[in-house]
Amino acid sequence: MRLDLKTEPGTVIAAPSGLMDYIELMKPELTMLSVLSCLCGYYLATSGAFDIWRFVHTAIGTLLLGGGAGALNQYIEREYDALMKRTERRPLPAKRLNPEEVRIFGIILTAAGLLELYVFTTPLASFLGAVTFGTYIFLYTPLKRVSPLSTIVGAIPGALPPMIGWAAVRNAITADSWILFGILFCWQVPHFLSLAWMYRKDYARAGFKMLTVVDPDGRKTSRQILYFTVSLIPASLLGTFLGLTGTASTVAALALGAMFLWLVVAFLRSAYDSAESSSVRHNVCARRIFFASLLYLPILMTVMSIDKV
Repeated sequence: MRLDLKTEPGTVIAAPSGLMDYIELMKPELTMLSVLSCLCGYYLATSGAFDIWRFVHTAIGTLLLGGGAGALNQYIEREYDALMKRTERRPLPAKRLNPEEVRIFGIILTAAGLLELYVFTTPLASFLGAVTFGTYIFLYTPLKRVSPLSTIVGAIPGALPPMIGWAAVRNAITADSWILFGILFCWQVPHFLSLAWMYRKDYARAGFKMLTVVDPDGRKTSRQILYFTVSLIPASLLGTFLGLTGTASTVAALALGAMFLWLVVAFLRSAYDSAESSSVRHNVCARRIFFASLLYLPILMTVMSIDKV
């Protein structure tokens, strides 16, 4: 939909809406990471002949579900997004799209994704998709304005996609699928908290009760990132110990984990440094952790898939 906005002279006019606005509503970066981890779970669960069509339907269902959740999240938080520099140019706060249309768009995508998984994969995969959607929209999204625990709660829907992929093949939840859940769960916390530290002023401006908002010196944030990064290392090694993946996955997990941990320790040290320049270094370290996390997950998932036993 194109919104014809009448403005006074000197007013900045929002660009007309189009396909790219609807793609932005689906949070493509986050959604594609979910699809990648889901398909990794699917591939690792496969034994014998590979069902390419079910694989494609799993990808489509996860893509639609993730896109719908992203759109509805932006619909719910549109007033708060308008208060943050990072999100003020999104389609809703910039008034390029109508809120009601976005709500309907999100509902349709979500329903289509769940139906796609139910009809073309397994009922369990669709159920896990519904749990993912429900915890993201009805627990994590409102909790961000209430408690710093929202990050831990938000790690649950973020960690469920590989289990969806696993269930799409096996129609079961097994110990191997819990390993994949554990990797994603531990990865979520340093990934998100590093981003939240970089944009802590934005979150404070919008009234979000993130850990980084209530932790001015960053020490609690640094420790929590450290705890989950340390936990990520053994979680990423369990696949080899239980016979899901081979030696290459162990090497990759140790190398990636060591790199990640080195950056996290630097972040922790900067939080406890009393020097005036420590604040700048702290922000630089947080940025490095965030971008390292974007490399960590795709590389590990790829190696695990190639190294499947």
